[in-house]
Amino acid sequence: MVQKRWQSKENVLPFENEHHPTAVIHPQAELGDNVEIGPYAVIEKDVKIEDGCRIHPHVVIKRWTTLDEGCVIYPGAVLGAEPQDVKFKGEKSYLKIGANTTIRESATLHRATGEGEETRVGCNVMLMAYSHIAHNCHVGNSVVLTNAANIGGHVVIEDRAIISGLVGVHQFVRIGKMVMVGGHSKVVKDIPPFLLADGHPAHVNGVNVVGLRRNKFSPHLRNQIKKAYRILYRSELNVSQAINKMEQELEANDEIEHLLRFLRNADRGICR
Repeated sequence: MVQKRWQSKENVLPFENEHHPTAVIHPQAELGDNVEIGPYAVIEKDVKIEDGCRIHPHVVIKRWTTLDEGCVIYPGAVLGAEPQDVKFKGEKSYLKIGANTTIRESATLHRATGEGEETRVGCNVMLMAYSHIAHNCHVGNSVVLTNAANIGGHVVIEDRAIISGLVGVHQFVRIGKMVMVGGHSKVVKDIPPFLLADGHPAHVNGVNVVGLRRNKFSPHLRNQIKKAYRILYRSELNVSQAINKMEQELEANDEIEHLLRFLRNADRGICR
């Protein structure tokens, strides 16, 4: 039996899930088991909320938004609003949020521009208060956006990246796996995986050694990534030359191959 957290003697809820009587839930919303919905929350039609999610008071979840199991949404967050994009003409698009993601107070996430397109957030993500993810963004797993980080449209953030507070990320930028971006930074170019970036505009200032250790990268692999960094940032080679040198001098492994693929597709150029 599920405990009725908002149940009182005067107002006994007539169903198993915990839905506060002041919540507005469209009959065409699809709710899983053990979903808690707090006071004055608004759940629109065509929303799908999987098992075990917790929706705090005053949350708004708009059409064509999907939450996988175990998500927690804190007061004032708005999920799936229409994109702030002059190209948007009311087409059907989506916001999809992965399992066990936490979205804190007053964060905003918009659905995509383009018929059938989606804004996607991975699993085990932490979006802190007042953060914003714009239309058509793809955010990987175990990403952290700190308070008031703002992500422009069509941005890609790879797994386990950390975006610090008050960071602004330009549209179409890509932020690589396990990158850490320092607070108040302005990111206008791609940041390759495994690195640290900071500044206004952001520049790369080293390897995210602490992140590599926390993610159990071996000393040998950390040294390979440091060597790649030196080739890319401490030589006088351009990006194409640096890629060629890394292919010749570094051992082939998944992480180095991922870095090389990222660099080959850095259409906006990389932060220096």
